[in-house]
Amino acid sequence: MGIISRGFGGRRRESRPELPPGQYLAHDFPVLSAGPTPRVPLDRWQFTVTTEIGAKQSWTWAEFQRLPAEDVTVDLHCVTKWSKLDTAWRGVSLDTLLADVETSADYTLVHAHGGYTTNVPLEDLLDGKAWVAYQYDGEDLAAEHGGPARLLVPHLYLWKSAKWVSGLQLLTEDEPGFWEEAGYHNYGDPWREQRYQGD
Repeated sequence: MGIISRGFGGRRRESRPELPPGQYLAHDFPVLSAGPTPRVPLDRWQFTVTTEIGAKQSWTWAEFQRLPAEDVTVDLHCVTKWSKLDTAWRGVSLDTLLADVETSADYTLVHAHGGYTTNVPLEDLLDGKAWVAYQYDGEDLAAEHGGPARLLVPHLYLWKSAKWVSGLQLLTEDEPGFWEEAGYHNYGDPWREQRYQGD
C-alpha cells in the first residue's frame, strides 16, 4: 500500500490572474511565525521612526489611534506559496507616518517586538503602498496575526509585512533583516518568485 491514498492529488494549483506564479489559494488565514507570539499591552505599545541621523518620532497607542486611518482591501502572498485574496484591513498609511520626517534615506529596516527585523526599500512603503494595520476583517488584529499592529506591504511576500511592528529605521545603505540573513530574497516580489537569494 502506498503512502498516498488513491485519489489524493495534493493542493490543486489554480490559474487565476490574481495569483502570482507558484501560489495556491488559501481560504483560511495560515499562521506562521519564527518564534513565540509576543503579547504587547496597549499601554506599552509604541511605534517609532528613527532617521539615519538618529532623530526619532514616536506614537503611543492612543496617539496612533488618533491618526487618519484607511480601510484597504488587498491580496496577500506568502513565500510558503499560499495566497489569500481580498483581505480587509484598517490602518495608518506610511505616507502619514513619514509625512513630517526629513530624510535622505533610500532604505528601511523594520523592527518588531520579539527582535524580528526585515528590510524594505523606502519607496516600497510610500505612495499608498504600505500601512501599519491594527484591524483585520473589522476586528482588532489578533496577536497570532501580528496584533496589536503589523506592517502591511501587500505587493511583497508576506514576511516583509512584519508582525508586532514597533518601528522603522531609515538607512542610507541596505541592511538585511532576519529572513534575508537566513537566505531569503532581499526584495521578495511574488510576481517574480523572489523567494530565496538567487531567484
